[in-house]
Amino acid sequence: MPHNIDHHAILARFASARGGNGNIFRDIDPTRLAHIIVDMQNGFMEEGAPVEVPVARSIVDNINRISAAVRAAGGCNIFLRYTTPPAGGASWSNFMARMGKDADAHREAFTPGHHYWQLWPSLDVTGDDLVIDKHRFSGFTPGTCTLHQVLQARGIDTVLITGTLTNCCCESTARDAMQHNFRVLMACDANAALSDEEHAATLRIMAMVFADLYATDEVTALLGR
Repeated sequence: MPHNIDHHAILARFASARGGNGNIFRDIDPTRLAHIIVDMQNGFMEEGAPVEVPVARSIVDNINRISAAVRAAGGCNIFLRYTTPPAGGASWSNFMARMGKDADAHREAFTPGHHYWQLWPSLDVTGDDLVIDKHRFSGFTPGTCTLHQVLQARGIDTVLITGTLTNCCCESTARDAMQHNFRVLMACDANAALSDEEHAATLRIMAMVFADLYATDEVTALLGR
């Protein structure tokens, strides 16, 4: 099951100051929206995978529903794929130090072509969707991903974040998107963390300043207007 977090209760804290339900953006142009699906790969999804996130398996249907709604509304779907940084690239030695004894296995698992690097097979990915590799948690880290350039070239002003982990790569990408002046939405029941507590903590931080919060049903209704 997706995380059962009442995002309306989180938004209520900000409703009076924002003159609504706590969200800010009510004039979304779907043709200028990119649905960014973060790291829904075998290495995060399979039982026993190097970075298994069990809840992530339960959000696939919601992600697929949102992807279909985005296509129908004229937006674009972009699947981000965590990829081990190439040899000779910018060093990320401090992350590897944090991984400790698991560093080598993590590096191997997300090497291009490896089974764990591949997108989860039940994701609905069509020929019109984009798949972009990234070498850091955030898709906006300079020199490690082409996401920002792709969004600019397409005239995107709004990003909708789904995927895993809520409190790592999804949060990192959402924070940086806001810092680059994109409108940011998060689909609460289409993001996954390792616990309800970690998921809820990120949603509270997002609602404070970084992103509007929606459920999948609300997203599809918003895009279908």
